[in-house]
Amino acid sequence: MSVHYDSVQTATLYPEAFQVPAPLSALERHIWPRKLAVFIRKAPTTDDTPGPGVRALDVGQFGLVPPWVKSASDAKLRSTKLVNARSETVTTSTPFRDAWLKSQRCIVPMLAFYEDDWRSGKAVATRISRVDGKPMGVAGLWEHWAKDGQEIVSFTLLTVNANSHALLHRYQQGGNEKRMPAILGEGAYDAWLNARPEKAKEFMRAYPANWLTANPVEGKQLVQLDRSLA
Repeated sequence: MSVHYDSVQTATLYPEAFQVPAPLSALERHIWPRKLAVFIRKAPTTDDTPGPGVRALDVGQFGLVPPWVKSASDAKLRSTKLVNARSETVTTSTPFRDAWLKSQRCIVPMLAFYEDDWRSGKAVATRISRVDGKPMGVAGLWEHWAKDGQEIVSFTLLTVNANSHALLHRYQQGGNEKRMPAILGEGAYDAWLNARPEKAKEFMRAYPANWLTANPVEGKQLVQLDRSLA
């Protein structure tokens, strides 16, 4: 599971890499479940908005909150378990099905994501990024929850199988299926956002291993996850 990633901190990279304005306020670098981060979606349609190809930058919580969740406290508990959505079952999975069918797809900008390397017998946090250092756009879904005057905008990362991936098969615990974020090709951003639901699964494929690099990091280099998620 990809539950920790580095946000894009350099403001100029947003218009350069994603054709959206930079965030209005500074972002935390290390994004964990329930942290606020940015995602890119289709711009809401209005009389003044051109057709497909217009993107909007939005802010939401990492960890999806389905619209049927009954309370904010329930949303808090569920969202930490809904940071990843399996692309193979997204059309039938109860938490994610509505967002998929409503074409609430998004792109999550990141510079890297983290996985644990267990080959030594203990978890070694490893930072995985593009070889060229450029930002990645990961396929995701977003949702809007509202009840009793409270609102939560949230998003999840879509993942694909990585059992045979030349790089990612090394990470995560042995004996479990290996997964990786569905990293989009830069030329596919608009097509992903505007595809019909039945065509969107065509974008769910593993990113080439030779375009990625992995580097172990020391625990003290990371912002530690608050296990209580208070």
